Amino acid sequence: MSAVLVIVGAGPRGTGLLERIAANAPELLPADRPLHIHLVDPHPPGGGRIWRHEQSPLLRMNSMAEDVTMFTDERSTLDGPVRPGPSLAEWAARPEEFAPYQATADPRLRAELRALAPTDFPTRRAQSAYLDWVFRRAVADLPPHVTVTVHRDTARRVDGPADGPQRVHLTDRVLTADHVVLALGHLDSAPDPRYAADAAFAARHGRFHLPPAYSADVAAELDRIAPGEHTVLRGFGLAFVDLVSLLTEGRGGRFEETAEGGLVYRPSGREPVVHVGSRRGVPYHSKTGYRLLGPRPPLPRAFDAAAVDALLDRPGPLELRRDAWPLMAKDIAFGHYHELFHAHPERTALPWPEFLAGHDAHPWASPELRALVERAVPDPADRLDLERLDHPLAGLELDSAEELQRHLRRYIAEDADRRADPAHSADLGAFLALLSLFGQLPRLLAADRLTARSVAEEVDEWFFGYFSYLASGPPGFRLRQLLALSEAGVVRFLGAGVRVERDEPNGTWRASGTTVPGHTVTATALVEAYLPRHALARTRDPLLRELHRDGRIVEEVVSDREHTHRSGLLTVRPGDGRVLDPALGGEPHPRRTALGPHTSLRAAAAFARPRTDSPGFRQNDAAARALLGALARGAVAATEPAVAA
Repeated sequence: MSAVLVIVGAGPRGTGLLERIAANAPELLPADRPLHIHLVDPHPPGGGRIWRHEQSPLLRMNSMAEDVTMFTDERSTLDGPVRPGPSLAEWAARPEEFAPYQATADPRLRAELRALAPTDFPTRRAQSAYLDWVFRRAVADLPPHVTVTVHRDTARRVDGPADGPQRVHLTDRVLTADHVVLALGHLDSAPDPRYAADAAFAARHGRFHLPPAYSADVAAELDRIAPGEHTVLRGFGLAFVDLVSLLTEGRGGRFEETAEGGLVYRPSGREPVVHVGSRRGVPYHSKTGYRLLGPRPPLPRAFDAAAVDALLDRPGPLELRRDAWPLMAKDIAFGHYHELFHAHPERTALPWPEFLAGHDAHPWASPELRALVERAVPDPADRLDLERLDHPLAGLELDSAEELQRHLRRYIAEDADRRADPAHSADLGAFLALLSLFGQLPRLLAADRLTARSVAEEVDEWFFGYFSYLASGPPGFRLRQLLALSEAGVVRFLGAGVRVERDEPNGTWRASGTTVPGHTVTATALVEAYLPRHALARTRDPLLRELHRDGRIVEEVVSDREHTHRSGLLTVRPGDGRVLDPALGGEPHPRRTALGPHTSLRAAAAFARPRTDSPGFRQNDAAARALLGALARGAVAATEPAVAA
């Protein structure tokens, strides 16, 4: 008797799960138990919606080509087998060597892939091509008794008893399955109510307002912003980088290199005037453009499994900043100083073993540790100051908007120079250490020991925002372009603590920041330059909306006597991603699994840097093994094939 699995979502997460099914099926699924997999997604398999080919070639990845892989490797800690495969850079260098080979149809993309260097930042179209190949390889690697059908359609509903067949309703047919996986990826929600007032204001006055959105989806919307129109972009992260590219190069402007090696922007005349500000008032730090010069730091060190065990053994509730952050920060500092001492020993004043002994012995942020760092690292520019990094404009008050433009241009130029200079490779050591924190952070979150306020304010708001700011910024050339846009007067900086207020009599927005007290700009367009956050109660996904309405899924709610935090995420069991079903008393549904950014698993990207033991790959492996084990034990859907809706 054959078994049937439906995976809703064929983007990177669904593709990664399929790869793990291919790796584990020979061990867990007997040859006399055939399995048919239905993949459902309106977008092309592999890339899915976010990484589809049909988007602007101006949009880039924020990772170097050599830092993107969909495959496990020798550092992966899995129960299933490791199946190595090429990174994006390795695949692009010789795609014909990796079966199943298929030439890319787009001539511009073929040219990009041929010229792609390992340290280049590819277009998202290049990533789409890589993910397309990964998907085809995963299908090719399935054993003969596992087959796949792709449905370019939207799953609109799933129903069925917990102990029987599950029915997945598409547009014109129903798929009957033994198990359903919701690998839906990044999802849209109706705008947060906090944006409603600005949307209504824009409608009343005929102005333009754009709530948080995925940049590739709103390129046409941006055409409604008129040339020369004063426009506020609230937010200074990756969404800002994409949006400002579409509003400048996307409107015919171009960047030219100067004889001195700088960059100048030649406007087309169709650009708006972009005013940008945020809480910090500065752009995300760019990605480094170099590799480690010293040996890779052995991580984790302070925030390892034993440390998390010790935290969980403590009585009473925990808080991230008070209890875990001192250990996490010690690991970031260890990564930084490990690289500094090993790659640039001439800039240190103590032997590494002596420094390391003191670093291990003294608590984070203690006077003793500060004194040790000052003694061992003479140049303050070589010391790691995580608080200063978090608040770069704190306490700064300037006298004029023009002084702010000059100050921010110096700041951005210095940051771009530092991130391009291997002399500062200690920054990359800190970055790798920051990534390593995700090896243990999911355990801490899954233990349900953090207070509700800590999860809300310290995890979901502060830490993930800080991580993105330090480690998930744009390529360095984007900061060079931002400088050129600023010098051309196309982009204007608002500073830190940005506030946007509605001026009802004039039908305009007034934006200001704390860095230049009293300075205000007037705008007739407002763009929320943030990536959307999924909120289950406001989801636009029809399948999740139906399940939520019927009381078969539940939003993650962390609550205690002092605070209640609704994360907007779909609650799943940490070990295998099984969906918690209120109709089953909150127990895991035996036939429904969910994986990805819309779930309470958090912090698990669908692809990763090689040799980082990606939590996302571990989640995919655990889910695949649980699914194959259950499907091998018995199938209930084999006699109920797909039928017309």
